[in-house]
Amino acid sequence: MIIDGKKISENLINSLKNKPTPKKFLAAILVGKDHSSISFLKQKEKTAKVLGIDFRLYNFDENIKNDELRGEVLKISQHKTCGGVLVQLPLPSHINKHYILNVIPREKDIDVLGERSLGAFYTGRNLVLPPAVATVAEIIKALNLELQTFKVAVVGLGFLVGKPISTWLEGKAKEIIFFDEGSDFLLLREADLIITGVGGGGIVKPDMLKDEAIIIDFGYKNGIGDFDSSLLINNQNLQSISYTPTPGGTGPILVAKLLENFYVLSATQSPRD
Repeated sequence: MIIDGKKISENLINSLKNKPTPKKFLAAILVGKDHSSISFLKQKEKTAKVLGIDFRLYNFDENIKNDELRGEVLKISQHKTCGGVLVQLPLPSHINKHYILNVIPREKDIDVLGERSLGAFYTGRNLVLPPAVATVAEIIKALNLELQTFKVAVVGLGFLVGKPISTWLEGKAKEIIFFDEGSDFLLLREADLIITGVGGGGIVKPDMLKDEAIIIDFGYKNGIGDFDSSLLINNQNLQSISYTPTPGGTGPILVAKLLENFYVLSATQSPRD
């Protein structure tokens, strides 16, 4: 079964349409001209405009220095009519992403990537969830899954996906298995739910999974997710596997959740913040 991320996203966006549109603008920071980053930002901008959000893109040269970029992000963040800031990752290799992300005020950090926001999230005090975590929660809700009965595998423990999702799952799932570089994928067959965020281009094959497994795939490499769904077509024994496709799976939901965070955080700010 294909998990229709576009439909789930449409339901979220329709729900946001019933709420007052934030009066402040949403700032997006792009450094360089990476094609994937530009594509992802266009998706965010398109959805923002559907909601009537004032979406402003700030594009900086890929050779910009750390201090200069930090100063620009700080200036944008401190603007009185700015309600939220996102920095499109990845940044060029010479840029220290934490140095840049940490300058975003917690109350405007819609991606939940700054140390203050993450610290609050890890202790259960942040107003919003990281978008990847919120995406998993939304899919679990849409599928009506009883997470406490599931053995969950998290493939990849990265900054954006695996680490925050693993933290959120603690105490919610029956058991969590962690897979990182060098892990034995044979253990994947034990998992009821698999969440991947490696960007490995089809590294997870259907025959690695148990019957009726569910896979939530955040991976993206050259237009391909971590899960190789092409092998499902001619294998009747694996037809019971449910998965998010790439594209059209986790991506649209993540964008909707990012904008939902903008609504929540901007509503907490006074008009003159």
